[in-house]
Amino acid sequence: METIKPTTEQASRYDNLEQMNVAQLLRHMNTEDKSVPAAIEQALPQIEKFVNATVSKMKKGGRLFYIGAGTSGRLGVLDASECPPTFGVPDNWIIGLIAGGDKALRKAVENAEDDREQAWKDLQQYYIDENDVLLGIAASGTTPYVIGGMTKAREHGVICGSICCNAGAPLSAAADFPIELVVGPEFVTGSTRMKAGTAQKLALNMISTSIMISLGRVKGNKMVDMQLSNNKLVNRGIKMLMEELQLDETRARALLLKHGSVRSVLEQSKM
Repeated sequence: METIKPTTEQASRYDNLEQMNVAQLLRHMNTEDKSVPAAIEQALPQIEKFVNATVSKMKKGGRLFYIGAGTSGRLGVLDASECPPTFGVPDNWIIGLIAGGDKALRKAVENAEDDREQAWKDLQQYYIDENDVLLGIAASGTTPYVIGGMTKAREHGVICGSICCNAGAPLSAAADFPIELVVGPEFVTGSTRMKAGTAQKLALNMISTSIMISLGRVKGNKMVDMQLSNNKLVNRGIKMLMEELQLDETRARALLLKHGSVRSVLEQSKM
């Protein structure tokens, strides 16, 4: 009986790619990418359940951990690292871990993703416990590093979500809240840095942003707690205050630099 390949490993719908010109390559890749939002839409109920469970834990002081290997791990670390400057939260609210450690962010670490025991060791360095939430990310849904970490975490009472791009994957079976983003075969067969990676990035954006909004880190539609770490963000904050409080630019700048955040200025204005 022939074994059915996982969707992420199935042959591309296109062949003889090297014989295509650049315009053809770009057009076909764009056509494939259009399937990604539809896959996300199908998974919205799964994403919603995970976000609600995570918000409940984080309101009680819990943290959210991401674990992954390769592209999936890098996307998790990226999303986690963007939350403090965007929403002004501590670095330990959302923590991203990648198989092979930080050096794997730039270069592949041989066999790191195949170590089923290492993720739990990595998580223990942060004293993860039942108050926290773990999200395992793996396009294939079979990565031992991720599945091993989630299995051990659940044994210790940690609720777990997962993101993968194959239906009925082992990773989903290891999760309390599985999220499956089935985007179909990649343009380059098996290259999950493409559609699968895009789907994971979109889902992570939605997860972290909806969590932060639910935790009160956005006012109206503004990032009122963003870190003023460069001129662009300072100017954005000034514009927020000018619009919200009907101030001129000079006064808005002075207040922002005095109080250090848009939220602080807004709170002071109510006193």
